Amino acid sequence: MTAASGQPDASHRFGARLIQTGLDNAPASPAPNATPTPPPADTSPQNDHAGNDSSQNSRVPCDKVTFTRGVKYGGDSMNVLDAATAQTNPTARRPVVVFVAGDSFKDDRTAAALKPLVEQAMCFAASNGLVAFNVSYRPAPAATWPAGAKDVAAAISWVYENADLFGGNGQEIIPIGYGAGAFHVASFLAHKELQYKDDYVAGAVLVSGIYHPTPDIGEGERAYFGNDASTYDKRSAIPGLTAIEVPIVLAWSSVDTPGFIAQGEKLKDQLCNAGHCPRVAVLKEHSTPASVFDLDGASPALHERLRQLIAQLDARGLP
Repeated sequence: MTAASGQPDASHRFGARLIQTGLDNAPASPAPNATPTPPPADTSPQNDHAGNDSSQNSRVPCDKVTFTRGVKYGGDSMNVLDAATAQTNPTARRPVVVFVAGDSFKDDRTAAALKPLVEQAMCFAASNGLVAFNVSYRPAPAATWPAGAKDVAAAISWVYENADLFGGNGQEIIPIGYGAGAFHVASFLAHKELQYKDDYVAGAVLVSGIYHPTPDIGEGERAYFGNDASTYDKRSAIPGLTAIEVPIVLAWSSVDTPGFIAQGEKLKDQLCNAGHCPRVAVLKEHSTPASVFDLDGASPALHERLRQLIAQLDARGLP
């Protein structure tokens, strides 16, 4: 990971065998039977954790992307996922990104505004050769810790078992957690007892999340973690994350609240102290799910870190 991190443009190093995905705005050739989907609405949601709007500056055409919606991966009505692909080669197996996004741990009032940004990112990912999924999970207060991590585990297991149906590679699954979803992804990775035997994660992206609940957490977090602060250390994702070898891309925004910035910096320091520093991106604007591909103008840094991670994963199959 350290060696790959040092390459400013890993795609040049691996040449034609690297799947050129998430690297530019030139979409892949469409599948002949692609189901047209209109572009997401130009909606800018309020970010509960950041406290401000995030603007969209880029439009992503979705008419060449096939969406499969509302697929059940678990027993609850919230346990559904969407898939997006622009697969053109039935024999190809492409990297898979799994978005887990939420602005709040509670019933998310901003979910409707957040969804277009997720779909914008899914469109871009699929148009550039990835297979993209978006996971819905149970919110608090009806579902409390560790329900979110369990839902992520079930979803990742489903994706692992079914990725090939969408042209995806089950050995190159990259969950992307944003906001509350970043904690759920981190918690899933950190707590092995919550994982399924039939799953696989090749890398992870964590954007503007909290990773260790503290006594001064807000109402939404408290609805998920509970009121007993003595349990928060046990429910932290940080100790478990320092014990895994999965490469991590870690990002937050310079205009996030101080608490979110401190969470990101603390996780970075702990991972580095454990001997596997993450790739880090500090965004210039408020983070959104679209920041992963710099579709909201937040910063190209996070896009570049994901690109490096995909290059690293593809390199595993080279001689």
